[in-house]
Amino acid sequence: QVQLVESGGGSVQAGDSLRLSCAATGFTFINYAMGWFRQAPGKEREFVAAISQTTNTYFADFVKGRFTITRANAENTVYLQMDKLEPEDTAVYVCARNLPGSPYYQQTSYDYWGRGTQVTVSS
Repeated sequence: QVQLVESGGGSVQAGDSLRLSCAATGFTFINYAMGWFRQAPGKEREFVAAISQTTNTYFADFVKGRFTITRANAENTVYLQMDKLEPEDTAVYVCARNLPGSPYYQQTSYDYWGRGTQVTVSS
């Protein structure tokens, strides 16, 4: 069955970097775009970034050039490199599989979700 497992979260200081990973199993990875979302305490889940099957990338405005999304098809893994982290980036980060042909920014465009990894940024 489809599984998405995130890792790489942690507690860091403002200005630090983290690299999140999402290992995918149970489907043909190269055929799907993948996305990252996040949910902060008391807030709704929001789109962070997505990468298409052909490695086109898409980001939320708040990323402001600080994050990079990549994929390693041979490893069935998608990465989110986060630099210049801010306290406002504190959230649970979740990866998800995009439904082919669906908009990347909408949660309803994703059919499978991981359980998430916690990122905490202190000032």
